[in-house]
Amino acid sequence: MAITSSLGIGSGMDINSIVTQLVEAEGRPAIGAITRKEDAANERLSALGRLKSSLSDFRTATGKLNEIGAFSTHQASSQNEGILTVTANLGAAAGSYSLEVQQLAEAHKLTSNGYSGYSDVVGSGTLTLSVAGNDFSVTLDGSNNTLQGVRDAINEAGDNSGVNASIINVDDGVGGTVSKLVLTSKNTGTANSISITATEDPAVPGLSSLVYDPAGSGITNLTEQNAAQDAKVLVDGQIATRSSNSIDDIIQGVTLDLKTAETGTIFNVDVTLDEDGIKEVTQGFVSAYNGLMSIVKDLGKFDSEGGKSGALIGDSTLRNVQSQIRQAVSNTVSSASSGYNSLAMIGISMDREGVMSLNSSEFSDALQNNLNAVSDVFSSSDGVAARLDTRLDQYLNSGGTFDLQTKSLNKQLSRLSDDRDTVTIRLDNLERTLMKQFIAMDVAVGQFQSTGAYLAQQLANL
Repeated sequence: MAITSSLGIGSGMDINSIVTQLVEAEGRPAIGAITRKEDAANERLSALGRLKSSLSDFRTATGKLNEIGAFSTHQASSQNEGILTVTANLGAAAGSYSLEVQQLAEAHKLTSNGYSGYSDVVGSGTLTLSVAGNDFSVTLDGSNNTLQGVRDAINEAGDNSGVNASIINVDDGVGGTVSKLVLTSKNTGTANSISITATEDPAVPGLSSLVYDPAGSGITNLTEQNAAQDAKVLVDGQIATRSSNSIDDIIQGVTLDLKTAETGTIFNVDVTLDEDGIKEVTQGFVSAYNGLMSIVKDLGKFDSEGGKSGALIGDSTLRNVQSQIRQAVSNTVSSASSGYNSLAMIGISMDREGVMSLNSSEFSDALQNNLNAVSDVFSSSDGVAARLDTRLDQYLNSGGTFDLQTKSLNKQLSRLSDDRDTVTIRLDNLERTLMKQFIAMDVAVGQFQSTGAYLAQQLANL
């Protein structure tokens, strides 16, 4: 509030100080009430934010237990990673397998005769390349019939799905160098072998030098550097032939990555349940639950010794969160096996203070004895994770409890801000009125003092 300056010349009083104190006294009850309401609303907003954040963390931990495959996690190991590495994926089952890598898959590679350089003319006409039953053609003329032009035409062909073309510069054997076109299949395996036929332009012949058609015309003018070859793996004495060195359909849920072939070298691949991974996810759930309940307790605490109570003490939302979460984690799961149909039955218990803990040994026993039941306790249709997810959605989703309460509190703060502005305007008006009145009084007092002094002087002269 702006204070109009006044010297109090007539009365000698500090008009500014008097007006300021009067205005402050007038506004103190209203401003104080607004401030208390704002503080309460902000404190509740902060408390709801803490609770919502903790519930969100808890939902994340719960969601991991509700994911497909959370309890079908396996780990795989190879006894000879120099020959083969292995990865367990969703759907893997525990087991041990004897493997022998007899042959790696290879990509087909063909090399042309030597040319003096990139700009050498190979020939004009049409080249037709075939890979894995897919044919594509490139047309070569005076604009692109050089060695470089042939390479670029093949690589840039829109329907080329199987061949990479490149040029290498190598010794010619007589002290010079030559350039050669190299054609390599993009994929390994015998099904991806390359064949090439040519239709030459008689005016600019030469494309026939790139023909490679052993199964058709029998002409093979290109040199085969690598024959197309399938991978061969012996699994428990049974042969498996595949076109790739990364194989995910021999052992269900397991990917084999072949590194080298060593016929006669037999080793094991073992697939086991990843208990550590499952326990890590489950412990994350336990920790998130305890973190949530610690915040619930702090926000709802009552300090009988005169300290500060929780910001949400007696709040119905806090009570509902606490009771519904506890109920969801404590009730049995009807779809699970009767021997393992609750958290308590699989080694997850709560003490008298409501603190949850995971008994590693009991949990391991449950995983070994009935993995499906343990999974059902969490992720079946009426499992703990599914029940919690439904309840947490009511609080955390857009339009949920926290969203509605936050919007209501923000509206309340906006109204209080308007109320504060209204009080401020009223006090500003009061200040101006008081200043006018005190200044008028001061002027009158000054006039009275001046008249009195004049009269006193006249009387003294008599």
